[in-house]
Amino acid sequence: MKIIFFLFINILLFAQHTTKYMSNESCKECHETIYNEFQNSYHSKSYFNDELHHKVANAVSKRKYDCAVCHMPAANNLKDLITGKARPDKNNVTQSDAISCFFCHQIAFVKKAHKYNINTLTRQAADYKPSLFGRLKDPDENDKHSSINSPIYIQNVCVGCHSHKLNDNNVTIFKAMKKNQDSTGCVKCHMPMIKGSGAENMDKKARGQHVSHKFLGIHNKKMRKKSVDINISTTTNTITIKLTNKMGHPLIIQPARVKYFIIKIIRDGKTIWRNYKNSPREDHQAFFEYTFKNNKGKQVIIPSKATSILYNHNLPAKKTITIKYDHLNLKKGDKIIVSMYVRYAKKDCLKVLNLKDKNLKKSFLIKSITTTVK
Repeated sequence: MKIIFFLFINILLFAQHTTKYMSNESCKECHETIYNEFQNSYHSKSYFNDELHHKVANAVSKRKYDCAVCHMPAANNLKDLITGKARPDKNNVTQSDAISCFFCHQIAFVKKAHKYNINTLTRQAADYKPSLFGRLKDPDENDKHSSINSPIYIQNVCVGCHSHKLNDNNVTIFKAMKKNQDSTGCVKCHMPMIKGSGAENMDKKARGQHVSHKFLGIHNKKMRKKSVDINISTTTNTITIKLTNKMGHPLIIQPARVKYFIIKIIRDGKTIWRNYKNSPREDHQAFFEYTFKNNKGKQVIIPSKATSILYNHNLPAKKTITIKYDHLNLKKGDKIIVSMYVRYAKKDCLKVLNLKDKNLKKSFLIKSITTTVK
């Protein structure tokens, strides 16, 4: 594994040292729409502007920055960052560009490996303008770079970083993709074709549309709503809820997050029942999360040190789960409200990491369904 890892580093450094780095800002000259989309996406978030990631990374190690492989992949001193010889520097554009345009559009191959997949960049000739991969057919000529339309590119572009991650104890702490899954589904959902010329500012070929670089996901209200289906059925004494995960990945892929239901029965304008007393976590069947423990059996919040899974209640891609509540004595006219929420940082993380970002302290609605007992 170490041999493969350092081979990856050497290939990456070779690619960066043989051609001049193109910053995100330099891409703006020709791709302003896409640049603006990217700047407002979570791919632009990094160690410098994402509090949760920053504090998790520091909790893992204040010497090394292992996360750089995926969160700062274009860094011109990547090897030093991950070995502890250097710390992140916000004045270094190859670091502050986060998951940079230049890096992603050079991915030529992804080596599937045990702990995490490895991105291999195309080798660039020294002193020549770089060649960048993309999906655009018949791209315009460009003074800054050559453009290569590659059908293989779309299959690889997400797999390097979004597949899986194991810690040093071989515990899976992140898994978004199945072993043989490629990036095609990711791109279709998170990078759809949208109106407007974004590929070239001049739109010389009157394309009228471009691939979105907003990378919309859990932070977007519309994306949350279409990620699941919720169906309710009732009898005199029961409520049955069927939850379908419509996504191409598990319901929970980030261990800091939780998703849960708040279920209420309303009669004559008053709440006469709900699925928990004090905290949604009390209703285990309707609270989705996974947690870790150490070799002493105690829960750990930062998964890098975990030795095994403590608790896992998740829902795989394209699967349905049934949640049932009995002995309810429902009456005609009772209103049942089923609402699903997400927290980007569960309360355990808030305490351990002392997080200040208000969005990390809130619950955000995924979907709400209401039915009336007939």
